[in-house]
Amino acid sequence: MSDPLHERDAAAAALELVARAAGPYLAGLAGRPVHDRSRDGLLEELGGPLPERGDGAVRSVERLLRVGTEAATHSSGPRFFHFVVGGSTPAAMAGDWTASLLDQAAGLWLTSPLAARAETVVLDWLKDLFGLPASFGGVLTPSATLAHVAGLAAARSWWAGRHGVDVASQGLAGLPRMPVFSSGLVHVSTRKALQILGCGRDTLRTFARDDTGRIDLPALAAALEGLDGAPAVIVGNLGDVNTGSADPLDELADLAERFGAWLHVDGAFGLFTALSPRTAYLAEGVERADSVTADGHKWLNVPYESGFSFVRDPEALARAFGAWGAAYLPGEDDGRVNYNMLGPESSRRARALPIWATLRAYGRSGYREMVERHLEVSAHLGSLVDQAPDLELLAPVQMCVVCFRYRPPGVPEEELDALNARLGEALLADGRVYAGTSAYRGMTVFRPAALNWRTTRADVELLVRVLLELGERVR
Repeated sequence: MSDPLHERDAAAAALELVARAAGPYLAGLAGRPVHDRSRDGLLEELGGPLPERGDGAVRSVERLLRVGTEAATHSSGPRFFHFVVGGSTPAAMAGDWTASLLDQAAGLWLTSPLAARAETVVLDWLKDLFGLPASFGGVLTPSATLAHVAGLAAARSWWAGRHGVDVASQGLAGLPRMPVFSSGLVHVSTRKALQILGCGRDTLRTFARDDTGRIDLPALAAALEGLDGAPAVIVGNLGDVNTGSADPLDELADLAERFGAWLHVDGAFGLFTALSPRTAYLAEGVERADSVTADGHKWLNVPYESGFSFVRDPEALARAFGAWGAAYLPGEDDGRVNYNMLGPESSRRARALPIWATLRAYGRSGYREMVERHLEVSAHLGSLVDQAPDLELLAPVQMCVVCFRYRPPGVPEEELDALNARLGEALLADGRVYAGTSAYRGMTVFRPAALNWRTTRADVELLVRVLLELGERVR
């Protein structure tokens, strides 16, 4: 096969292959292991030298589907509990296919009014969903990390401006180190964003009152007092990946107001607690933040890659990312929103379309119902762990994350970490359910997260059965 021009009539046939494969694949997710290592050999079929003459659209897609449907990690299914990962609702998946079909250049209004309008709409809908002020500005990003880059870039611009420097044009040279303070719950994505922004990954200081990471407010207040009025950034965390714990956002907002600091909130998945009366107290105060970030491919259940960043000052993102001075691009006074001037990406796909589709399909009540179901499923898992003699619950279940370890009677404390590490490896190798290990309070632990729209009580019950079964083998 040569020039794709000769295949202009084959696109529909290739897409039809995907559509035909989708039905059986999705219908079979509940019965599949999350990962079947016996199928890993198929991955070799993706390799080899670059073909001189290609196979054509139909044959290449046939191969990709044959390998992918067998050898993929089936994280779209209901039993992928490793990390904090959602799935893709039916509407979101179809919206994502639509985004690929239309292939919009989504950065400028000029290139795609459709993409720009859809992004504006979904940002308004998301603010409404989370209880954020309608006056906030925002932008969609590929991930929570890039959402942090956007929000913290706005914070950096504000901070440098307090020192009389336009950091977007002049950079950081000559400026002092930007003080960034948080609790022990801070996620590595926040540090990575600071690294990308040139502020330094390890310059962030944490203030924790115990080994759970809970914030030491008096120590934080003393650190802010010690700056003698110099500006600083506070990072609040709404949803720790090990336990689902959250910082007291209202109290952090009080400190930010008292000391004139910027409050940035990492709401990667915890922002969705605002949807349920059972957990809304955890998100109290988020509306007082200067910037707020969250992930779409977690509890919103839209495909990778999806994140969003909101800022109190609608002009803050434009100051951080706009004003390129390129003659072929619209100027700042264009009068139309150009999202590539509000975030870290210049070339952008229309990632608003799957978000629009799923929010239009299920609305506020549908998402509230799903979040409350996941809260119930996680509480059920916590109860099962608490009742099992061989399992130990290590933290209260507050959101969708359950933190525990395998602790059969008679095993010495000094052997438990190695035992749990072996059990974690065995669980992933088994593949029926997926939940790896992490470290919490110096212990090797499991921290499965139930936030896939397909997940039910039966799925976490299977997780417990498989863990106990494999635990007997690895002891």
